[in-house]
Amino acid sequence: MIRIRRLLPLLLAASTAAVTLTGCDAATDTPPADKPPAGSAPGRAASPLDNPDGTAPGLAPLTTAADREAARRLIGDLATGGPGSGSGSGYDRDEFGSAWLDSATGVPLAGNGCDTRNDLLRRDGQDVRLRSGDDCVVETMELADPYAGRDIEFERGPSSSMAVQIDHVVPLSYAWQMGAAAWAEDKRRQLANDPLNLLAVDGPANSSKGDSGPGEWLPPDEEIRCAYGVRFAQVALKYELPVTTADKEALRSQCAA
Repeated sequence: MIRIRRLLPLLLAASTAAVTLTGCDAATDTPPADKPPAGSAPGRAASPLDNPDGTAPGLAPLTTAADREAARRLIGDLATGGPGSGSGSGYDRDEFGSAWLDSATGVPLAGNGCDTRNDLLRRDGQDVRLRSGDDCVVETMELADPYAGRDIEFERGPSSSMAVQIDHVVPLSYAWQMGAAAWAEDKRRQLANDPLNLLAVDGPANSSKGDSGPGEWLPPDEEIRCAYGVRFAQVALKYELPVTTADKEALRSQCAA
């Protein structure tokens, strides 16, 4: 009993020290002031079914039977059609406003003082670091790329920035051909800057996509293709864009049971 009584104060002191050390370690995990919330939790990627406004980061695969069934229902709601008469001509990127406008109206993240590209890098990046003295410009980050399924170390620079590109899931020229040529300019600007239609992705994968619809191009990583189809469908449904029959079938086939 004497030995136990003598040890008790030492055990209590050790316990107190352990609590104090744990508290200090937790404090050091607090993100620095220049690190946006979207990059503070490595490995995050949201299911498109749980992210209907596109404000959550990344694109997570749909693997459960229930999710894939929900995906097929959503894709089934797409209207089909062909390119409008003469719509293959006249497309110009400027018809959708200057690139990465912060002044687009009616979409999340717009009007926050940062251009759309940097908004998307901050949303999808991990371990994001901003330019010193700037609240917007991303200097470095890590990207868990959904298209090629690889990790990319991004560093801003004249020869390195294009390693990560911002993809319009529904390409603007595709939208132009399928009806956007007749839209008001404000609606075209919304589509071009809506985070629902934008993903930070591997540069070469995005370049290979170009202006293709899903009947001609799908992400190299087969595991993400159903989720990509859901995101494509979400954008088309939101903006009341039809898709070609071939594109609809290509999307639905990626979410087969």
